[in-house]
Amino acid sequence: MADLIIETVDLVKRFGKFTAVDGLSLEVPAGSIYGFLGPNGAGKTTTMRMLTTLTRPTSGSARVNGFSVTDDQIAVRRSIGYMPDEFGVYEDLRVWEYLDFFAACYDIAEGERKKLINDLLALVDLAHKREDMVDKLSRGMKQRLSLARTLAHDPAVLILDEPASGLDPRARIEIRELMVELARMGKTIFFSTHILADVENICSHIGIVEAGKLVMQGSMSELKARLMPHREIFVTVKDDTAAESARAIALTFGGVIAAEVLEPKGGRSRVRVDYQGDDDGVAALNQTLTTSGVAILGFQEEVQNLESVFMRVTHGIVG
Repeated sequence: MADLIIETVDLVKRFGKFTAVDGLSLEVPAGSIYGFLGPNGAGKTTTMRMLTTLTRPTSGSARVNGFSVTDDQIAVRRSIGYMPDEFGVYEDLRVWEYLDFFAACYDIAEGERKKLINDLLALVDLAHKREDMVDKLSRGMKQRLSLARTLAHDPAVLILDEPASGLDPRARIEIRELMVELARMGKTIFFSTHILADVENICSHIGIVEAGKLVMQGSMSELKARLMPHREIFVTVKDDTAAESARAIALTFGGVIAAEVLEPKGGRSRVRVDYQGDDDGVAALNQTLTTSGVAILGFQEEVQNLESVFMRVTHGIVG
């Protein structure tokens, strides 16, 4: 596995008798966009508060950028840019003043801050709002400004709690595109969400948590392969006779582990083929069926999306 920039081992957080995080072991590779996915109340925010040194673990360990969250808190804080799920109100600050304030908090010299602020505003496409009051910005703009603030000290890791929560579709897309751009710039991004589209469209790795426990984690392709060990291909033909012929031919093809004729749909017969193989094999199977003498009306693989993966793992509990 690539070098890990976030690693937790048996991380636990209890509040009285309630266990919010229960033996969590995360592995976040450097340079990844890691989606921390789970229903509301699953323990995502509590985990992030421990990673950002805001909450002390009950037991277990966590390291960010090589530093312990309990023993090297200052080093952890200088390594991360943290964006909480609530922006906070700064009624008396203009946009540039907001960034200037946080840059000063990170001991960035006054002479360097003007260029830094201009660069950050350009990055998040808020240069035209430079003189606006922060509290007058739309929620989407506030989210982008908050993200710019996390970058003021050039951290290696961005930890973002529900960055697209409450945004309209356009603003959500803008935030997603911004996270992809930051990853291209070399940042590791660890963000929580319960919006499946936000994860599937941009993440290289995901972790699924439920009731404080890590249910599954890995790269997107690894998780789909683990839950769907074979590929499902649907072949559409004219009638049941053709379907039986297509089924028999498919069963002779290497890598096909099962084939069955399904109930007709739209007046046409279908065959589902379970296949273990790569894309070249799928193309070869298509070619074999096409040249077999059976009139093939359609050949389509059922693509497993993240929603199907999530529903399998969490038994249909979605927040």
